[in-house]
Amino acid sequence: MSRSSQRLTAALLIGAAVLANLAFIALGSAFDYPAVLQRPAGEILEAFSARQVPVSAWFASLALSAALLAPVAILVGRLSAARTMRLAVATGVAAAGVQVVGLMRWPLLVPGIADRYVAGDAAARAVAASDLETIHRVLGTLVGETFGYLLTAAWTILVLVAFHQTLAGRWFTALGVMAAVMIATGVLVPLGFASLGLVNFLGYALWSVWLVALAIVLVRDGRSPTRASELALAQ
Repeated sequence: MSRSSQRLTAALLIGAAVLANLAFIALGSAFDYPAVLQRPAGEILEAFSARQVPVSAWFASLALSAALLAPVAILVGRLSAARTMRLAVATGVAAAGVQVVGLMRWPLLVPGIADRYVAGDAAARAVAASDLETIHRVLGTLVGETFGYLLTAAWTILVLVAFHQTLAGRWFTALGVMAAVMIATGVLVPLGFASLGLVNFLGYALWSVWLVALAIVLVRDGRSPTRASELALAQ
């Protein structure tokens, strides 16, 4: 990988981490997210309608941060010639895709549902609340969260396997593995393990640190682990 490509990769890694955390903090302040998701559908729609423009904008920003994982996965894929990395690229792009689909329901679908709920009679409100529950269950819990958690965790592990500890040492591997495992626990939250929601949240926080660490290593060292990985595979 050229020096300019390494810098671009580093910029995207840091940009994704910073944007995701800014959007998450802003949504927590403006929309009480993600705690608001535990409220009845009607309350969620009323809260969304009250601050529809900023909330929609911040969800779009969160979706953009998720979308950045696709080019990141492609560029990071150039850092190693290991066969595992080819699988990592596809997994990373898929992780970006499902998370964008899940998050973009907020600026694209929820505004119309919220408008119908606020302006409608009791029957219209019941239909709108049911619609929200359906898209949350399908696009949110199943697509965006379950597949998003599993694919993000899988991409992280595959990248670490491809590197064979040739990039940044064992601490970098340990940090990535810990973050991936904690993120993956999020799939158990809808099954009644609500306490794991905090573990999942902390996992994403660690993952952000891991992304920034990868960016710093690329810029600081100015080298690619490709040759080291090839040597490791040959041994």
